[in-house]
Amino acid sequence: CVLCGRTEDCPEKYGEKKTYVEYDLTVHYYCLLMSSGIWQRGEEGEGIDGFLITDIRKEVNRAAKLKCNICKRKGASIGCVVPKCKRGYHFPCGIQKGCIFQFMEDFRSYCWEHKPVQKLTHNECGGTSQCTICLDLVEQLPMYGVLKSPCCKNAWFHRDCLQYQALSAGIFFFRCTVCNNMEKFQKEMLRMGIHIPERDASWELEENAYQDLLQCYQHCDIRRCLCKKGRDYHEPDSKWEIKRCQCCGSRGTHLACSSMKSWEQNWECLECRNIFAKSGRYRKRSKCSLATSDKTDGTTSLLEEPSPKCPRQSPGSQHNFLLQSPKILCQINSSPCLPIEHPASNRMTMSLSPLMSNSNCSQRKNHLRMQRREVSNVLKELKLQINTKTTRLNINAENIWHSALKGFRQRNFSPTNTIEVMFANSKNRSKADTSTASKYRFFHLLMLHLQNSPLFEGSSVKNLSFDFQAVKDNLYFEAGKMIAVSLVHGGPPPGFFSKTLFNCLVYGPENVKPALEDVADVDVAKTIKMIKYANSLSSLQSTVRDCYEFLAAAGCLRPVTDLCDKDVLVNDILSHHVIKRILSPLESFSQGLRTLGVLEKMQMHPDLFSSIMCHKPERLSAKIVCDLFTIHSSSNVKKCEGANFWMAYLQDVESGESLVTLEDILVFVTGSSSIPPIGFDPEPTIKFFDRSYPVGNRLFNCLELPITRTYEKFKNKMEFSIRNTLRLENK
Repeated sequence: CVLCGRTEDCPEKYGEKKTYVEYDLTVHYYCLLMSSGIWQRGEEGEGIDGFLITDIRKEVNRAAKLKCNICKRKGASIGCVVPKCKRGYHFPCGIQKGCIFQFMEDFRSYCWEHKPVQKLTHNECGGTSQCTICLDLVEQLPMYGVLKSPCCKNAWFHRDCLQYQALSAGIFFFRCTVCNNMEKFQKEMLRMGIHIPERDASWELEENAYQDLLQCYQHCDIRRCLCKKGRDYHEPDSKWEIKRCQCCGSRGTHLACSSMKSWEQNWECLECRNIFAKSGRYRKRSKCSLATSDKTDGTTSLLEEPSPKCPRQSPGSQHNFLLQSPKILCQINSSPCLPIEHPASNRMTMSLSPLMSNSNCSQRKNHLRMQRREVSNVLKELKLQINTKTTRLNINAENIWHSALKGFRQRNFSPTNTIEVMFANSKNRSKADTSTASKYRFFHLLMLHLQNSPLFEGSSVKNLSFDFQAVKDNLYFEAGKMIAVSLVHGGPPPGFFSKTLFNCLVYGPENVKPALEDVADVDVAKTIKMIKYANSLSSLQSTVRDCYEFLAAAGCLRPVTDLCDKDVLVNDILSHHVIKRILSPLESFSQGLRTLGVLEKMQMHPDLFSSIMCHKPERLSAKIVCDLFTIHSSSNVKKCEGANFWMAYLQDVESGESLVTLEDILVFVTGSSSIPPIGFDPEPTIKFFDRSYPVGNRLFNCLELPITRTYEKFKNKMEFSIRNTLRLENK
């Protein structure tokens, strides 16, 4: 700088340092502003900020003759404004010595002896308080580096903090940080040498500073986005509309990627759900009513609810129960009621009479049934990832685990490929059976093996066990991967997870509190019970001494000085044995479940997936089987009588008046003994033909039924075909 001779570039202290090549000048703005022998005689854009170049050179020549009273060097361009004071100094030297420079009016400067000071009472001095800008401690003393607010009694600041604040806020926003007073506060700060620039705040001057706030977050953060046009694709009023997290707003999802049917549904991101889980305030999603979820095509049910006073049918006339429905009667007796048929495909959906439903079915079963219906839609969304490229697995039913492991680890295996299963020890299976029934049989056998494998422990419900060799061989990952693939490819669910295991997967192990029922080891359970039910301090201490080695190995050893210590000790043991001991297998198992995005959907819809992961498939009933099939029919009276025979036959099978079971019927048609969570593809249908015996077409999941004159012939032919077909397959 030509005035102070320093090279430092510190805008906060000395003002902006600029070099003007055309004038061969480098100068600090504050040095120029506070020099005593120069004035702004030019226009704003003339010279350097209104200071003419000739005036600047004259001032430099004048200052070159004056010695600084602080550093003793030439170039002291600033003098104390007090008439009798002859001190001169450079601007940076004055700052170091504690001089005051007033950036207002005549731009006066005061030396360290004549500078203005704040008037403080004796009570206001002494002690420390917090600077309301940097929040560090500040001494309440009349010092150069400390300033007190003129409008607030207990507001103290560091001078440097105030100067930084003033430069950032500008004259329009610089005010007391405690009471927001501007006029009185600015006047005092200017008097005490704080420079307040006459410009807008720095955050207002930044170009597009608030651009991010004007844009809504539009990005799908689901691990496996289903949108083919990318995660940033957003189409309002469609399934590709992006919904933001209702809690943080910083995460989003396509409606389809989270299986949401409308914008009105609430959605929280995984991070927010974890926070709620930790705080114990996790909010469950509201579920659609059963009536809503049943309406898939906008039509109403074809069968009306019978009168509650309708007489109960006798066992001998069960096959006539459908004739009580006025809709069916209307179809049989007269043609004007034919709108009951679907005009486009000539298909008719048949439902069982409410008389066939179990009147004692619990509310819990109905709730589970509704959840399973909803989880089917979620899994169908995941199934969109499956392509037409096929991967064939050669499976040995007698060694299901090793052959499955070999198939899943083969080089060309991909979870997104269509899977075909060929059993190595099966000679009589057709090509159709290979692509449908054999695949379900494979997954069914695989789930049974996993349930009884050393990877899990427990009786009816299972937790993960700790098998060091399995961890080393990465078998927990493969098990999780197999379960995920089974769910998406139409296989059965595991159905044996304990609530603790499921919650660990969904909410994280750190948010789960295990129970005594989760302990499969008899000796460990016995130890926990002895501690839990100890009725005196001496018996508790005795039990702890007896279990010293076990507690020490588990890291649960703690001093016991009160009987209530047993609760903490029990929780420590449970947490170690059920969760902490298996953290490594759990992490590996979780990674496997992430295959095809299954774990992410579990975390998004915990209630839905709990119904299939922690509960066995619902036992088949006549109503469930009947609702499962769509009957292709016409107004032909004989074919409608065949439909009546079919439903009456289901009623006989359910009541035990048949040699086959409802599971046998399902296997006969689809190759599956239960309804997979994702449902059947294609959906099961029934067709009537003039043939001798019924045929189960597993390629299309179609049951082809014969048209008979009497119910007895229909029943005999059904049982003959089903029993003989299954007997041949089981050989």
